[in-house]
Amino acid sequence: MKKPSKQVRYMIGMVVDATGSGMYLPLSLLYFHYVTGLPITKVGVIMTSAAVVGLVSNPVAGVLIDRFGARTVVVGGYVLRAAGFCAYPFVDNGVFMFAVVLPVALGDMSFPPAIQSFVAEIARGTDRDKLLAAQRSLRNAGMGVGGLLAGAALALGSDSAYHLIVICVAVGYLVAAALIRTIPTDRAAPPVGGRPSRKGGYLLVARNRPFMALSLLNVPTAFGYMVLSVSLPVYLTQELGASSSMVGVLYAVNTVGIALLQIPVTRVLGGYRRTRAMALGAAVFAASFVFFAVLGTFPKGTAVIVGVFAATMAFTAGELLHGATASALVAQTAPEETRGRHLAIYQLSWAVPIALAPAVLTALLSVSAIGMWLLLAAGVAGAALGVLRLERRLPEAAVHPRPSVRPADEQPADEQPAGEQRPVGT
Repeated sequence: MKKPSKQVRYMIGMVVDATGSGMYLPLSLLYFHYVTGLPITKVGVIMTSAAVVGLVSNPVAGVLIDRFGARTVVVGGYVLRAAGFCAYPFVDNGVFMFAVVLPVALGDMSFPPAIQSFVAEIARGTDRDKLLAAQRSLRNAGMGVGGLLAGAALALGSDSAYHLIVICVAVGYLVAAALIRTIPTDRAAPPVGGRPSRKGGYLLVARNRPFMALSLLNVPTAFGYMVLSVSLPVYLTQELGASSSMVGVLYAVNTVGIALLQIPVTRVLGGYRRTRAMALGAAVFAASFVFFAVLGTFPKGTAVIVGVFAATMAFTAGELLHGATASALVAQTAPEETRGRHLAIYQLSWAVPIALAPAVLTALLSVSAIGMWLLLAAGVAGAALGVLRLERRLPEAAVHPRPSVRPADEQPADEQPAGEQRPVGT
């Protein structure tokens, strides 16, 4: 029986991962409140503290990726998180909680640069865009299925339901690690005489001005991505007078839309410059934020509710255009020999806004809700223009995706005939 291609094995691993995450993420605060009896606010402080400390794993992951390969870091992160989740049922106080949440946070923070580097090692050209699109689509579907499974488990009314969920998450991480471990990668062969030099560390990344500019331009867009979970629920209920149940409906519109449309949208974008598609996505984001701002000037009623759905669909369209395309562009812009460190820096442009968004966006909301939307729109529109201006300074292969020369189920690099090994991204 023929072994599934590495892309198929990869996607199965991502679905297993996402299903487990979908089971736990909606219950993360409630779980520790339930098992420890700690106040929900204290649980939040402990989890946030662990996440902040976990940021140190991002640059460390970059070094480890360049030294040992992305696959090793992905698998190690899965095992680390699985160990943490296995310890969750034994938590009975705040100190112990921090001790078991921290390794999970370290694994979480190391995952984005590692998985992006891993995709760059197993797919090239337009195949990379397609794989990232499939990943986004299936992960959204997996998260939804995980949420349904968690709801079914908790509906049983058993005290052991919470523990069952975290153990299932741990098992899911181990299964994903086992699948990823079987996938051969296509790292560049070392030159005659030893490994290629990676001297200079993060100084090399700092000197790569086009890449640093690309990372900085992502910051306002990253804040924009956070509005669905941070700003919109407050804006809907407190400013527009909508019911809290609508928050879940709008979230479903976004996740289902991405699950169904990301692959066909990315297929259409394959013939266009990645920078143009990325900028268009940011521009659509900006338009959706202006739409949200305008709704705040309307009297409350049915028209506002319809407008909210339209603005959310525009937000989803922006995400469809921007998400997978931006990931592919950044992965191919990063030089292969220091790709891990480059992507670790880029992921900080996500991690920092994600950490700051709850405080920053709620503070802006308290000053002026309409002003917050317009400020976000200006920032994201500026990022779109910046990407277009940066286009000429980026590698041609990163801007213009080309079909991969290799078949989808290529052999491991060490089994290929001599002369066929090429660095990813060339």
